[in-house]
Amino acid sequence: MHIGRWCLVAIVVGMGTAVAPIRTNEAVESPAAEWKLVWRDEFDGKEIDKEKWDFDIGNGFYNYDANQWISGWGNDELQYYTREPDNVFVKDGKLHIRAQKESLHGCGYTSARLKTRKKDGSPLFNQRYGRFEFRAKLPVGKGVWPALWMLPQDEKYGGWPSSGEIDVMEARGQEPTKVLGTLHFGSRWPANTHISKEYVLPNDGAIADFHVYAVEWEPGEIRWSVDGKQYATQSFWWSSGKTDGDKGSNPAREADLNPWPAPFDQPFCLVMNVAVGGKFLGKPDKTTVFPVEMVIDYVRVYEKVGGYGKAKARGEGKLPFGKP
Repeated sequence: MHIGRWCLVAIVVGMGTAVAPIRTNEAVESPAAEWKLVWRDEFDGKEIDKEKWDFDIGNGFYNYDANQWISGWGNDELQYYTREPDNVFVKDGKLHIRAQKESLHGCGYTSARLKTRKKDGSPLFNQRYGRFEFRAKLPVGKGVWPALWMLPQDEKYGGWPSSGEIDVMEARGQEPTKVLGTLHFGSRWPANTHISKEYVLPNDGAIADFHVYAVEWEPGEIRWSVDGKQYATQSFWWSSGKTDGDKGSNPAREADLNPWPAPFDQPFCLVMNVAVGGKFLGKPDKTTVFPVEMVIDYVRVYEKVGGYGKAKARGEGKLPFGKP
């Protein structure tokens, strides 16, 4: 999810509490035995669990580096995020995030964005490394942008995306058989970059059906899968805090980089939302039928049994000043 430049989150929660057995998902096998379940939300209650989720509200954020308000979340998005039950609710063991065509505070659409951090930045949940898994079905229609993604606890390496962003899944509603997995990294905007891989669902599959979207994140490597089928692996990225005034600047040498595997060596939180419009996919048109919903059956997070060991070496890729 191209976030613009908004604030990030919290610290790793304690993992001492036992986790009850998960519901069986007949469509997809459970992860390999090397992964131990440590956090989950099955949305089995009557309300959103406030101990796990809070909300972004509005249509933008204040950029403290530039001392200015950034509307549209930095992407020219058209929705105003609320926490109203018309936009987000739990029903029949599932979370519904609903985008509606309605006017609110100068915006033409409303929707919701949930995250595992409080509005004041204090922690609800985050974790460094592991398997992060969402079972969800997605809305379709031109200009509809569902996303399941992750942001770091702190901007340890600088403003977005020097501190990284992991997009477990995002989709363009006008491409109903395709999803993307993406990493955002580099120097602070506008010297940012990203790596992305598309996945086309097999056998005429549709994003409007339930699928399991997951990443397995280990030191120096991140892997993406859909329904247990791995479709992307990334082991190249970089992070630099170099700036030119209040903007990012490309590093000129290895010494300008933060130590590998930065920025993906810090705790990240979870984010779920449905955006409308923006640079990534364009505006809705008359063919887009609102309201649209993303429905999430569960969110599950695992730790690797026995730990992770040393980081893998940085893989092949092009740094701004040459090869690693």
